Amino acid sequence: MPIRISAELPAYKTLEKENIFVIARDRAEHQDIRPLKVLILNIMPKKIETECQLMRLLSNTPIQVDIDLLYMTSHISKNTSLNHLEYFYKTFDEVKNNRYDGMIITGAPVEQLEYEKVDYWNEICEIMEWSTTHVFSTFHICWGAQAGLYYHFGVPKHMLKEKMFGIFPHKSEVSNSKLLIGFDDEFLVPHSRHTEIRREDIEKIQQLEILTSSEISGIHIVANKNGRQYFITGHSEYDRETIANEYFRDLEKGLDIKIPYNYFPDDDVTKTPKFSWRCTANLMFSNWLNYCVYQLTPFNLEELDIRNWNWQAGF
Repeated sequence: MPIRISAELPAYKTLEKENIFVIARDRAEHQDIRPLKVLILNIMPKKIETECQLMRLLSNTPIQVDIDLLYMTSHISKNTSLNHLEYFYKTFDEVKNNRYDGMIITGAPVEQLEYEKVDYWNEICEIMEWSTTHVFSTFHICWGAQAGLYYHFGVPKHMLKEKMFGIFPHKSEVSNSKLLIGFDDEFLVPHSRHTEIRREDIEKIQQLEILTSSEISGIHIVANKNGRQYFITGHSEYDRETIANEYFRDLEKGLDIKIPYNYFPDDDVTKTPKFSWRCTANLMFSNWLNYCVYQLTPFNLEELDIRNWNWQAGF
């Protein structure tokens, strides 16, 4: 089944050319199926690029997904036009009375700042609090994962000596995770961050469990044991060239940046990187939509009250 988005959104034409199954809202209204309602809080600088990346993954499922895009009104975007945001995105005031089956909170290049010094920190805290009663399952990515763990559970972040940058091997630490159904014993995930969360901080909190990790890049996926929140420190949604673009951008800025780990063949930056994480990314997002959301969310979203929802997710 397709994702439902505006036919005028730039991502629509891009995805259509790639044979991604998208459907315009006006056509979808004539179908007799309740789609999943998913809200994407997009705080990445290149919003159109991130829209395409996430929608590719959300479309790879037989479930119809109705997407709303959300932006922060307390932050002025330097890389995306205000016209694009005002036309395709909604503000929190416009969605706060809605309920959603799922929500994605993206990363942002602000991890070297203290949380409270991020200009939209108060606004994102309000949204994260709201998500606990108005969203069935929330998927936090990279800085969004660190911010969510800090806000909801007080988990600190720690500065790294150098940027965690490249494609790293990971393994599962649990055998019964719905999010990880079909995963290989070892799988690859991109990381691009200057900070980390640590195992000892997660293990102090009874509500949390580590699902996947890497001997090199550390903690990868942390789940709330109630199945309502997932915190992913990597960037499985990245395209083949995203890491390369970040690398060459940092070089142009004169930053001290190493060649991304396990990314360019033979560490030769003139060679095309292998797209070695795409299957895992598609599987993770489709598992989230199918097993963690679709199979459990109430048909009538007006009945959604996460704090009082009694169920056994088996996350």
